[in-house]
Amino acid sequence: MDINGIIAEELGLRREQVDSAVALLDDDKTIPFISRYRKEETGSLDDQTLRKLSDRLNYLRSLEKRKDEIVSAIEAQGKMTDELRASIERAQTLVEAEDIYLPFRPKRRTRASIAKEKGLEPLAEKIMLQVQSADPMQMAAEYVDAEKGVETPEDALNGAMDIIAENISDDAKLRKVLRSIFKLRGVISCTAADENANVVYKDYFEFSEPVSRIAGHRILALDRGEREGALKPSVKCPEGECEMSARSMFVRGTSACSEIVGRACDDSLKRLVLPSVEREIRNELSERAQEGAIKVFSSNLRQLLMARPVKDCVTLGLDPGYRHGCKCAVVDGTGKVLDTAIVYLTNSERERENAKVKLTGLIEKYGVTVISIGNGTASRETEAFTADMIKGISRKVSYMVVSEAGASVYSASQLAAEEFPEFDVSLRSAVSIARRIQDPLAELVKIDPKAIGVGQYQHDMPKAKLDEALGGVVEDCVNAVGVDLNTASCSLLSYISGINSSVAKNIVAYREENGAFTDRKQLLKVKKLGAKAYEQCAGFLRVSGGKEPLDNTGIHPESYEAARKLLEKCSLVTADTADTVKMTEAFGKISVKDTAEEIGVGVPTLTDIIKELEKPGRDPRDELPEPLMRSGDVMEMKDLKPGMELMGTVRNIVDFGAFVDIGVHEDGLVHISQIADRRINHPLDVLKVGEVVKVRVLDVDEKRGRISLTMKKAK
Repeated sequence: MDINGIIAEELGLRREQVDSAVALLDDDKTIPFISRYRKEETGSLDDQTLRKLSDRLNYLRSLEKRKDEIVSAIEAQGKMTDELRASIERAQTLVEAEDIYLPFRPKRRTRASIAKEKGLEPLAEKIMLQVQSADPMQMAAEYVDAEKGVETPEDALNGAMDIIAENISDDAKLRKVLRSIFKLRGVISCTAADENANVVYKDYFEFSEPVSRIAGHRILALDRGEREGALKPSVKCPEGECEMSARSMFVRGTSACSEIVGRACDDSLKRLVLPSVEREIRNELSERAQEGAIKVFSSNLRQLLMARPVKDCVTLGLDPGYRHGCKCAVVDGTGKVLDTAIVYLTNSERERENAKVKLTGLIEKYGVTVISIGNGTASRETEAFTADMIKGISRKVSYMVVSEAGASVYSASQLAAEEFPEFDVSLRSAVSIARRIQDPLAELVKIDPKAIGVGQYQHDMPKAKLDEALGGVVEDCVNAVGVDLNTASCSLLSYISGINSSVAKNIVAYREENGAFTDRKQLLKVKKLGAKAYEQCAGFLRVSGGKEPLDNTGIHPESYEAARKLLEKCSLVTADTADTVKMTEAFGKISVKDTAEEIGVGVPTLTDIIKELEKPGRDPRDELPEPLMRSGDVMEMKDLKPGMELMGTVRNIVDFGAFVDIGVHEDGLVHISQIADRRINHPLDVLKVGEVVKVRVLDVDEKRGRISLTMKKAK
């Protein structure tokens, strides 16, 4: 199998791109490193394309390995033929390969194997010939043998039918045909498991939809309902179609033997084949739905992690609560905790006034300009209190409600205990909420991605697949932004290309023992960080104010010489990296293609060098729209009226739409049909998590706590 050729065709890439990427992956180069610093070799493949390539490469290599195992197993049985070997080589999927192996797979004791032990296989072979003049009963009489347990011709005939039924079940071509029927014409239907079934699933108590059209989120709902014992889903095909297809493959003519084969055929389908194929179709639907859900989760997570940070602002984080009060933490522009407090906003008027005095004092004392409010319990009351409080403050103070998903997980973790040993769990949560506005990426990497809450049915996903996909997203995001070598946490450093958690701890330990890094080369003094790891990580780690100005850019040390040649060619010196206007003018006068050839690098690398020199220490997130900050009155659901236009922030995207925060306690749903004036295949085609959008209220259901929104233009 030409694996690289298959991948190139499937992904629409040039063969040489795939060959180079595979060679780099086999050399243990990480995807962020390949994507950023090996563009010439791969033709500038981005990280997401490289991950698709890597996943497909692993699958096809696993397929090849399994095919080799199947060939060896069949050869060991002495049953390999040229035709069989060719069919195994042609198999494009693991399912196809396993179908071919099915007749040769060691089986547990079955009705067919018992019949074979009784010597009835020759009878089954004779019946399968379906000779017009043959009499099955007369043929069966020759195999009566009381010692073997074949008492009558009927016993012999039944045993032969069992053998025929199993042979039909093992036929790879039949299974392929039946799968096609299930996929094209099958219907998945569902009923309630019993009269006490959970009403959460009432939409599926009388449900039916074609297999070819059912949406992934409905498959996941059916699967969960079945696991919880509430639903009984099944997949069926038009009556008689599968039986007709099977008979057309195995029954020849109208002889008595043909009738026996037909009966065996029906028995095989009912008892062996159809239940097996139905399970396969259900599994395939579930896997496809899971892959879709993981893709949506990954996309949402990527957008959340890459949200624009609110930099250099003193921030007050509020973790709302009722009985135990609202936990507060003030952090400076770098995330350092300046003060903490606990106030009570939902009890007596006296306590509310005391809270206002205390929080106003913190705001004035530390120059707070942004307030970050967690969206959990008592969030609505806390937001109303905040909106009222900031009206009485002379300076401009705005607030934002942020998702606190995972904050409690982080605050109770060993990592949080090491970071804030002097604070209790609740105050750590307030710090995390404050920092989520300042730098979402740096804060959220401390939390298991599954706990961040921007997916659908994430707890139903295969753990290994979900962890791999989300870990890849976090890795891509961290490396795309880069980190400050002298301030980054262990959590952040561990996602950098070439660095694992052990090396990340060693970097922090070296920093604490020897002081701040003054250049990237010092990394080679860190325990367990060798030349190979240095090559992978150096370009993603920034050193500001150090000996080498280029260390504060995304330029890899291997390209420093090229960067200096470029500066020299443009009559600039390294110190001029601060004079971006002069530098941009100089770079605008050169031919990138000619200059790349002159200084010995590729055009993509030179283009990246120019970008980095023009904006040293640049953060790609700064180019994104600013998050929506609020400072006005807080609305409640009862204040919403159909037709009202509002600005909101996309909080979560799922297959059937997007949930938008419009400043009330409940997020509103923009159904996929209401996102655009044109038809779209998925909300991700149009929206991103964190995006600020204009919406219009369609309907408000206060009893069920549901808000329907639209983004379509008003007619």
